Amino acid sequence: MILGLSGTYGAGKGEICDYLAARSFEVHSLSDVIRDALRARGHRETRERMIETGTALRAEHGEGVLAERVLGRLEPDRNYVIDSIRHPEEVARLRAARPDFRLIWVDADASVRLARIGSRGRSGDPANADDLDRLEGSELASADPAAQQLVAVRDRADFAIRNDGTREELHAAIRRVLDQCLHFERPDWDDYFMSIARVVASRSNCVKRKVAAVITRDRRIISTGYNGTPRGVRNCNEGGCPRCNAFAEAGTQLSDCLCSHGEENAITQAAYHGVSVRGGTLYTTLCPCLICTKMIINAGIEAVVYNADYPLGDVSLGLLHQAGVKVRQLAIGS
Repeated sequence: MILGLSGTYGAGKGEICDYLAARSFEVHSLSDVIRDALRARGHRETRERMIETGTALRAEHGEGVLAERVLGRLEPDRNYVIDSIRHPEEVARLRAARPDFRLIWVDADASVRLARIGSRGRSGDPANADDLDRLEGSELASADPAAQQLVAVRDRADFAIRNDGTREELHAAIRRVLDQCLHFERPDWDDYFMSIARVVASRSNCVKRKVAAVITRDRRIISTGYNGTPRGVRNCNEGGCPRCNAFAEAGTQLSDCLCSHGEENAITQAAYHGVSVRGGTLYTTLCPCLICTKMIINAGIEAVVYNADYPLGDVSLGLLHQAGVKVRQLAIGS
């Protein structure tokens, strides 16, 4: 999950980051992007300069630029908290890129926040309510579309936390948010195995097309194969296949092709290692050719799931249906 943080000055966003970091969340801040820009320009960091630089970056590169740069640092297999979200377009970019993004707005009474700010003892922090009002006035809303727009961010929040009480009460509120973010979509088995087949295809040495197959039984991978020249023969991308290296037209010079197909290699690799594929399901990134189709049928494979259509695939599909092999196409993006 990705939890975004925004809120008023001194509301407790740092405490939430610390709480989540102790629970294996990686912490990122949009302010870090601004700090990177300041360092690149050789400028010293001050709050005023941070605000000015953030506004300048949004004006020059688009209002979602800070979010876009942080998104480039994220992996799909971890939990994150992203602090310092101060513009509605940053929220929009994060939502568009990651369906698991949720925004938390944190607020507290001004007197409570002033007491916390005073206890920090940071240089440049507001010393009284008037200072706090002046500081926040420029951050809550602005006629400049590239400036901070905290009110608009607050209106887009999925969760709102009041932090007027104890640290323990804040932690309990965060825990309630986490409880509501535990459910997420997982790929089904077809998507899962086809995605693996596409990774296997990246190992192909064929210069014309990268194709791979994965054979499963009982939802367990028992063999994989990708297209390329046979074992011990010079790889296609090193000049090993005259047809592929000549970039022959589709359907021509097939007798000159030395590459084995992904389905063929998946079946023969299973045989090489003494693994039965009978009763299995074959996932392939391309509809099987006629030769591979006959191998699939005779090997006892019961189902074929393919991604892309093969220009000469009608005969193959008809033969699979005639032999009682279950066939379905799974169209996933390239």
